[in-house]
Amino acid sequence: MDCSICSAMPFILRPPRNTICGACYEGARSIINFTNKIDNENKSSEKSNNNISSSPVISSNKGFTNALKWIKEMKEIEEELIDKLSFLEGFVCVFRDQIHTDILVKPGDDGPPIPAHKALLASRSSVFRNMLDSDNCKAAPANDTITLSEMNYDELQSLLQFLYSGNLARDKVEKHVYSLSIAADKYEIPFLQRFCEQQMLGSLNSSNVLDILEISDTCSIQSLKETALSFIVKNMEDVVFSGRFDVFALKNPHLTVQITRASFLEIKNRRNVVA
Repeated sequence: MDCSICSAMPFILRPPRNTICGACYEGARSIINFTNKIDNENKSSEKSNNNISSSPVISSNKGFTNALKWIKEMKEIEEELIDKLSFLEGFVCVFRDQIHTDILVKPGDDGPPIPAHKALLASRSSVFRNMLDSDNCKAAPANDTITLSEMNYDELQSLLQFLYSGNLARDKVEKHVYSLSIAADKYEIPFLQRFCEQQMLGSLNSSNVLDILEISDTCSIQSLKETALSFIVKNMEDVVFSGRFDVFALKNPHLTVQITRASFLEIKNRRNVVA
């Protein structure tokens, strides 16, 4: 069958018997369904925000014409965001070159303090803002210091790099994602928490799922916790018979109980389906 869209000569149309292949049909339907979903989300957002919305309005019920218009608008927004990110990279240079720093942030180990900027720390975290507003941080600039005792030097440096840039090198993410997630929870940095959650979801496997479950419970990340529990139930043998599980069970009896209950519920559901 010659497809009027992806064939070698798609410009030859023969109404009303134009045909498209299965791949083009599924692709077209997926695109229109996706734009319809965005359209509905935008309308809901407008209602909840008194009809004020910065997102482009889509009328995707008219098909590909408006879907293409929406894609072009998204491309323009992407290019604008790239320009903004490039502009904001100046913060990274300021941190790297220690330009006009006015605060020292000390790790909990014997590592050296890291120079930073009060204004940026306060803008990234309400907890930091309160710390910097306290009497303890009103000394002369040369002695102005706060200590994050739960973090070592490398973890603290990664945290500060993220606060300045909004991103982090892959090797540092893999190494420090758990400590960064705990810091994000403790110092109320939602953007960092979401970043860490996405990283943990993307790397979830049998060897790290218990660590991720423990972190998600500590930081009260419910969606991540549910995903980790579901993964454990589906891979029970690999997880439960690993050497890591014995240590985990002793340290986290409440989570071990939740794993057991989730496993029994899964078995029960399977039996009900078979019956």
